Amino acid sequence: MPDIHAGERIDVKNLDVALDSDIFFRKMIRTVAGTLEDRVGMDEASGFIAVLGQELGRRIELAYEKSLNRRHFEKETVADILVDLKRRIGGEFSIESVNSNRMVLTNKRCPFGEEVLQRPSLCMMTSNVFGYIVSNSNGYAAIKLPETISQGHGRCRVVIELKMSDEFTESEEYREYFSQS
Repeated sequence: MPDIHAGERIDVKNLDVALDSDIFFRKMIRTVAGTLEDRVGMDEASGFIAVLGQELGRRIELAYEKSLNRRHFEKETVADILVDLKRRIGGEFSIESVNSNRMVLTNKRCPFGEEVLQRPSLCMMTSNVFGYIVSNSNGYAAIKLPETISQGHGRCRVVIELKMSDEFTESEEYREYFSQS
């Protein structure tokens, strides 16, 4: 630590402070999620984050549609888009399986980094972005997150059901999404 005298100007540009725009925005999102969780409860916080996720999903979907010059995609392409968008923002998702009924994706690294720990409401961002994109291509999606890094698992596992079932409608584990287009 430098010896500082009263009235002396300090050059702060070269201080060892772990702060850049990425760290700042991750900490800001964690603080917003934590404040909401503490003030209004987990359900309301998750709902607020879900609204943000839906809007981001809309914007991301439009970017992929424009880039690929298409409005609807095959299931495999949708899965590839979900993995790619997470890669672009710092996640490490991969496709476990895709068939006519279900997609399963796994993730080794959360885009929010350590800031996601004990902030499960942030997982609604993934659920809603994925739900928005999948339901617009497929007409419907039901998503559950049985394993998440935020809750202390070593990975995330995202199960995306592609066909409606009473099991999903009546389950609190699943969140349903319907086409917006």
